[in-house]
Amino acid sequence: QVQLVESGGGLVQAGGSLRLSCAASGSMLRINDMNWYRQAPGKQRELVASITSGSSTNYGESVKGRFTISRDNAKHTVFLQMNSLKPEDTGVYYCNCNADLPAGIRGEFWGLGTQVTVSS
Repeated sequence: QVQLVESGGGLVQAGGSLRLSCAASGSMLRINDMNWYRQAPGKQRELVASITSGSSTNYGESVKGRFTISRDNAKHTVFLQMNSLKPEDTGVYYCNCNADLPAGIRGEFWGLGTQVTVSS
């Protein structure tokens, strides 16, 4: 199994910045894609950004040019630098990864989420 622990959420004014971190631990042999999702109240969970093990990145349209995803493979950690935050960025941000486990098992894992609130 893989445990994901997010940190770095909080309350920030519009135009401000936050940096989220997510550390993975457990019995994984390899972590493949690492992703950030978010869920606003009353809305479906949406993909914010993703990064492959080779550091190729992909962003949701609403965050392009404002958010940057990165990872430290040695520390099994993924980051999300969020700049120029808007009230519509408010939500619970979840870390997600796909990992290879022993015995040829591949699994998908989620963190518990961290709240980001952007005030206008």
